[in-house]
Amino acid sequence: MTTMHYLDHNATSPLRASARAAIQAALDAGGNASSVHGPGRAARARVDEAREQVARLANAEASSVIFTSGGSEANCLALKGAVAGALAAEDRITRLFISAIEHESVRATAASLAETVPGLKLNTIPVTSDGLIDLGAFRLQLMQGKGRALVSVMAANNETGVVQDWGAVRRVMKAEGGEGALLHVDGVQAVGRIPFSFEANWIDYLTLSAHKLGGPQGVGALVLSDNAPLAPLIHGGGQESGRRAGTENVAAIAGFGAAAEEAGDFPVTNARIAGLRNRFEQELKCLAPDVVIFGEKVFRLANTSNFVIPGLSAETALIALDLDGVAVSSGSACSSGKVKPSHVLAAMGVDETLARCGLRVSFGWSSRDEDVDAAIASLRRLIARRAAMAA
Repeated sequence: MTTMHYLDHNATSPLRASARAAIQAALDAGGNASSVHGPGRAARARVDEAREQVARLANAEASSVIFTSGGSEANCLALKGAVAGALAAEDRITRLFISAIEHESVRATAASLAETVPGLKLNTIPVTSDGLIDLGAFRLQLMQGKGRALVSVMAANNETGVVQDWGAVRRVMKAEGGEGALLHVDGVQAVGRIPFSFEANWIDYLTLSAHKLGGPQGVGALVLSDNAPLAPLIHGGGQESGRRAGTENVAAIAGFGAAAEEAGDFPVTNARIAGLRNRFEQELKCLAPDVVIFGEKVFRLANTSNFVIPGLSAETALIALDLDGVAVSSGSACSSGKVKPSHVLAAMGVDETLARCGLRVSFGWSSRDEDVDAAIASLRRLIARRAAMAA
């Protein structure tokens, strides 16, 4: 059996042992966190502990953490909940801004809101060729409109790893966004990989996801500031302080907390991961001197490398790497397994022909030197076969 070398941590990270143990303990104990008897109180204690652990990772108050079914639901709750909550408070949002490189859950939710909410205008913020938000263009967009604004930007891009300066985004909002402007940050890829403080960055809504940290799939969180409007999307019981109904998934939440606790050690982990990523890119450049690495000139997540080898299609490379036991991706994993041109690279001005060659390698807590060796060896064989065919 071929050993699998997993290099797709931005899609999902393998489950950490600590998260597995927390999940198993919660499953063995059982109990509904809303029940008042002993097993119910024990389940509530697990949820409360996980809430504290997740809050510490984001440098937020535990009371601000709302558990959800994942990052996509949290993004949807942030945008739809903000618009509905502001409307209920008679301080409606009339302008919605998203960057051109947002996750599909933000893009689809924003488009749905623009189609269904009368008087709400959707604006797309352009990015530079390096994948950074064009702050000058954003400033002009804010100045040209009127009304309360909601802005949604990624902390770090899932495809390129490019880290945005959300502090600068907030400063532009404060200067030109008008009274009551709100900021949503999709922190799914960033929190647990770079220093991050919800409270210090004037963020109103922050999205998190467990499985990017080595926690279980199917659980995430929305972190909410005290004064941010929010109407629930799911109605029923009073779970999550009435902000997200439904019996809590205690086992998954406990696993999320354990993974968040361990991910707090990212300064040490990042140094090792950055070494793997940098060695991979150095050897890749020797192997294919014409390789293009996106976002290389700006601050990126230490674990991510998005690149193209001109003339080598992503589909061909993915198949060859997979057959050699190396798991990488061609971009976002939320596209039904399809290999298609990236909207992120398109927004950065990358030619479609080149974009179709885009590959993403993303390292994580379980990555090893052997994974780099295997990926480079597989690409070397593929490039040699291509050269032989062209001869």
